[in-house]
Amino acid sequence: MKELFLKQYQNVKFQQPYEQALYYCSLILREHSWSWNDEFEVLTNLEIDDLVKFYPLLLSRTFLECYIAGNIDSKEAVSMIQHVEDALYKGSQPLSRALFASEHSSSRIINLEESKNYFYAAEGLNTSDENSALVQYIQVHSDEYIKNVKLQLFALIAKQPAFDQLRSVEQLGYITSLSRTSDAGVRGLQLIVQSSVKDPRYIESRFQAFLKTLETQLHDMSDDEFKKKVNALIDIKLEKFKNLPEETNFFWWEISSGTLRFDRIENEVAALKQITKTDLIDFFNEYVNVGAPKRKSLSLQVFGSSHSSEFKSEKVDPVEPNVIQIEDIFCFRRSRPLHHSLKGDLVHLKAHDVDHQ
Repeated sequence: MKELFLKQYQNVKFQQPYEQALYYCSLILREHSWSWNDEFEVLTNLEIDDLVKFYPLLLSRTFLECYIAGNIDSKEAVSMIQHVEDALYKGSQPLSRALFASEHSSSRIINLEESKNYFYAAEGLNTSDENSALVQYIQVHSDEYIKNVKLQLFALIAKQPAFDQLRSVEQLGYITSLSRTSDAGVRGLQLIVQSSVKDPRYIESRFQAFLKTLETQLHDMSDDEFKKKVNALIDIKLEKFKNLPEETNFFWWEISSGTLRFDRIENEVAALKQITKTDLIDFFNEYVNVGAPKRKSLSLQVFGSSHSSEFKSEKVDPVEPNVIQIEDIFCFRRSRPLHHSLKGDLVHLKAHDVDHQ
């Protein structure tokens, strides 16, 4: 079993370059994350006696967070949870004890500075892979209905033009996507491009150029076309869950992330109906566009074997104003403040019927 896990860590170097870039993005942003190398070193020195000693501690302190769905009423659901709690916490020698309030964990990410463009560059782990990759992450806001739908609408409008321009017209890379992200309740925008023909710095420059042309397209969009986009997003939101797992994923995401906005759909639909084209353009120019005053940008650049000379020049070329190179991920992470945790924020929690037929 240990050898199997060791093999999995050793095979990390064979991941696609864009997957490596996503890993660096996660390592930089998330408060509690560990490098592959650190985990591999721990695993290498792990012995069976360590697991034997760890096993009694595994359930010694626990916190339960549950969601029950299906053909069950609220009384049955509460009874099921009570049964689990009794098994863990009751008796003369309970198996576990509940966590103290001070012991609860939280998931938080760093808060990037406004008007700064951070970048982290690394050579690909597989020296025989000629592909390079860029992940361009733009951090926007913590969970908030109005800003949520503005970001969703912008992504809906920009996704296909970004693919058409960067993939089809400029042919920068076979893997090209623009999408929204949500990490610990913090919303953002993410571009992924993997290419064997151009290096990450060049790709990033073309994405910046695309944003400038998109600004013109937004201004030129007719009111009817804008309304169609809004209605298309509303239709997506109002589409009924196809099955129980899909419904469960929606509610469990709210629970696990700590947002607890179980009435999210109706509130975001209501917010969408109030948005104007001017609102969307203002949002774009405030948070996303090149030079936007509240833009928080993080560029993850993985250089393949065909762009090794570009990687070397990246190390010596002068850095432009408002551009900050991250050289030590963990030093950088410690230097930045964190977004607040949504865990335990019960202000917006409303009572809901848990019955599902």
